[in-house]
Amino acid sequence: MHEYDVALKSLLQRQLRGGVFADWLGFRVAEWLSTETPKVSTGRADLLGRTIEGGLLHIELQSTNDPDMALRMAEYKLGFYRQHRRYAKQIVLYVGARPLRMEAAMPEDPDSSFRCRIIDIREVPAEPLVASERLEDNVLAILARLSSERETVRRVLRQIAGAPPEQRRLALSELTILAGLREFGKIIEKERKTVPILDNIMDHDLLGPILRRGLAEGRELGREEGERRVVLGMVRRRFGDLAPKVAARFEAMNSEQLEEISLRLFDAASIEDLLA
Repeated sequence: MHEYDVALKSLLQRQLRGGVFADWLGFRVAEWLSTETPKVSTGRADLLGRTIEGGLLHIELQSTNDPDMALRMAEYKLGFYRQHRRYAKQIVLYVGARPLRMEAAMPEDPDSSFRCRIIDIREVPAEPLVASERLEDNVLAILARLSSERETVRRVLRQIAGAPPEQRRLALSELTILAGLREFGKIIEKERKTVPILDNIMDHDLLGPILRRGLAEGRELGREEGERRVVLGMVRRRFGDLAPKVAARFEAMNSEQLEEISLRLFDAASIEDLLA
């Protein structure tokens, strides 16, 4: 789910600095940290942040049921302790379509125990997210517990349509990608006809072809191209329009480089700092 990873990480990195979903989880992140854990086999984690209280918060995104999820989280916990000399609060955020079947605890052992917190995002009520003034909450709502899929999509689209242009483009790109996790592409395609501003976006020379392709195929934006558009949207929102030479550098980046940029984005002081 690599393209979903990028979109969700982007949303959560912005949203967990303050928003309805951050309040629901009970954590607000003041600073995002490197997720490298080179001395454990699990490698790079999804999100690691320092909370406003000074603790560590680790969030792992999961779209499938991994029978070894608790083992992976235990390895991450020890890896982060080795680096930071403190234990991280851990959350597995399950966004898959199938019912959640992962175990949160390691198999019983008389000498030790481990348990992480697993949240099925469909346990999160969608209404407060849709009603929020933050687009990150609005977009995340389509993965939450819905009373009406069509009505939720319609309201989220209207929230996006009323946002400033740069925010609108990024939010619509993320919405289109995440819609693939719930097969909402057809609903979005129908509802855009009731939100006139979306017709203009569909005709946009940059976003239009991407969105038409994604909606027609239900979920497929193209892994690397989808990542690039989301990351570019994040960068432009943070630093404004990019010089042609700078934009060309992003166009030449591969998936690994784009992910690294997304992780460093909100701590970079300038575009030069980001690309250093």
